[in-house]
Amino acid sequence: MRSAAQALLRYSALLSQQASRTSAAAQAVQAAACLSNQRWFATNSHDIFNVHRHEAHNNWDTEFDFTDANYEKVAEVISRYPSNYKASALIPLLDLAQQQNDGWLSLAAMNRVAKVLDMPEIRVYEVATFYTMFNRSKMGRYHVMVCGTTPCMLQGAKGIYKALKEHLGIDYGQTTPDGMFTLGEMECMGACVNAPMIAVADYGGGVEGFSYSYFEDLTPADTVAIVDTLKKGGKPKIGSQHRSKAEPAGAVIGGKWVPSKPTPEQMTLMGEPPGPYCRNLDEVPAAQAPPAPPK
Repeated sequence: MRSAAQALLRYSALLSQQASRTSAAAQAVQAAACLSNQRWFATNSHDIFNVHRHEAHNNWDTEFDFTDANYEKVAEVISRYPSNYKASALIPLLDLAQQQNDGWLSLAAMNRVAKVLDMPEIRVYEVATFYTMFNRSKMGRYHVMVCGTTPCMLQGAKGIYKALKEHLGIDYGQTTPDGMFTLGEMECMGACVNAPMIAVADYGGGVEGFSYSYFEDLTPADTVAIVDTLKKGGKPKIGSQHRSKAEPAGAVIGGKWVPSKPTPEQMTLMGEPPGPYCRNLDEVPAAQAPPAPPK
């Protein structure tokens, strides 16, 4: 399997040499086309280009192995599945490896998972490159992901992205020079009623200290305050920044939180609902009168 992968890498290098012969003018045109393509907002991936490039910290010769404590977790995960279906543990073990490896999957980490599960390495690569929750390049301590699905976009997700881009000085797929933040985009996070929102993965504490938190009902100012608090080592409020949960108390409009005053009936589900009500389904409906004859 490794010889086949090395052959693919050699073929990729050959293609790169051929591409290098392309005229500078043609390369400039291609670069301009990439820059003008606005679909990047919905790439849904930290790894902008879905390819592997050997680097000093990520190649065939680098090493990765689970810690003794994490091997206990590996054994527990594998025990959930029949012995002839060990491959079913692939996704949770990749997640475990990513948490141990400061938030990203190196080639060595993926190969280790393949060895533990007795799988061909290419099968692990296929899964790791398909699911965008797996990062295959180095990350900052905090992976800040902006929701880019329709409800959040309508409620101001682009303003959240702009505020983070300007405040952190980075774009999607990039990491701040101090290694603190990586900015990414993510599709629906499932809290549409509290749009717009971001998710923040904290890889600073390894497996035991890993956290994944939602921050909802955000204004641009709220978002900047959250990353500033994280940078100082603080713990910003998780969840909605302006209400308890998802009760009808207001909405983000024009980048600002606009409160509303719901009626008492709207504030609780513990009392009698105000109606309209359904008829009693246990009662037999009265026979309908025959239609009047035409005149």
